[in-house]
Amino acid sequence: MTLEHLQNYWWLLISVLGGILVFLLFVQGGQSMIFSVGDTDSRRDRMVGALGSKWELTFTTLVTFGGAFFASFPLFYSTSFGGAYWLWILILFSFVLQAVSYEYRKKGGNVYGTSTYDAFLFVNGCVGCVLLGVAVGMFFFGADFTVNRDNILSAGSPVISRWAPTHGIEAICDWRNLLLGVTVLFLARMQACLYMMNRFADDNGFFDILRRRAFINGGIFVVAFLAFVAVLLTASGYDVTTADGMNASVTEVSYKYLRNLGELPWIPVILAIGVLLVLYGLLRSVLSRHFTSGIWYSGSGTFLTVVALFCMAGYGDTAFMPSVTDPMSSLTIRNASSSEFTLTAMSYASVFIPFVIAYIWYVWSRMDKKP
Repeated sequence: MTLEHLQNYWWLLISVLGGILVFLLFVQGGQSMIFSVGDTDSRRDRMVGALGSKWELTFTTLVTFGGAFFASFPLFYSTSFGGAYWLWILILFSFVLQAVSYEYRKKGGNVYGTSTYDAFLFVNGCVGCVLLGVAVGMFFFGADFTVNRDNILSAGSPVISRWAPTHGIEAICDWRNLLLGVTVLFLARMQACLYMMNRFADDNGFFDILRRRAFINGGIFVVAFLAFVAVLLTASGYDVTTADGMNASVTEVSYKYLRNLGELPWIPVILAIGVLLVLYGLLRSVLSRHFTSGIWYSGSGTFLTVVALFCMAGYGDTAFMPSVTDPMSSLTIRNASSSEFTLTAMSYASVFIPFVIAYIWYVWSRMDKKP
């Protein structure tokens, strides 16, 4: 494959990993309801047992997502992870709280009490979802950074990318990023309800509670998602042409992401199918008396929707990380990627991804066979 084909291929893989990650965030969604839905100790323990068997899959996918970005688009990795470090440190810290909580919540000699670790799970459930949504929001609405490749020759400070002094706090304060974060949170909460409806179908009382919560959280998600789509499709974006791995021209285009839907017609098809699957899984679950398979429809739809959004951000000569400080510094899949040799070598390793997905499915099914 040519370098351009390799760049397109790796952005697609990034999109797939992003879709899997957002689906698996139902673990965080369930944790955010640990005190409201888990109204008794026994139900709370059952929730933690069901979610705790899946949290490592979410964390592993998050690490793989970051690792794939590091290997395929290192300029983005160094710019975002090295610049917006307060945002990423908060995300990392919340996931550390999650790991510690599942390990020590019921362990002998727990001097802090079970409720303390339940609170940590709640924090990770809320903070993790919202801040990951904020991080993805920068793909569309931009960030405060500059890129100067000549700085690599500077003996005093060989730093290519420089971020705003707030180092990611400004991204958290952007209401558009927060809107996407809230959307992700309530999507995760809705899917957590659907997942637990599948796991606890034998408990009619708990099942009815989960069905009502799925309706409430699903309704909030639909409203937030429609608001985000409206903001996104009316937003401006950058149309970028590159030459020799550098930005040759950057043009601000009104309704850029709406234009991408028209110029890349396969994206709106995937997006529409994904949205319809999510709505079907939700409505069938809340309107039927005892439907337990909603998580599979909603999860599949979530995966397709996220893949479509990532493709909308990266393809069509679009800056997937716009710079609001210096538009010429905006990152694209052309100027932020690894070399052709590196992408080629990694492409051989990527053939193992289906085996990894099959392993995840196998582990999932084996865990679910045990009550």
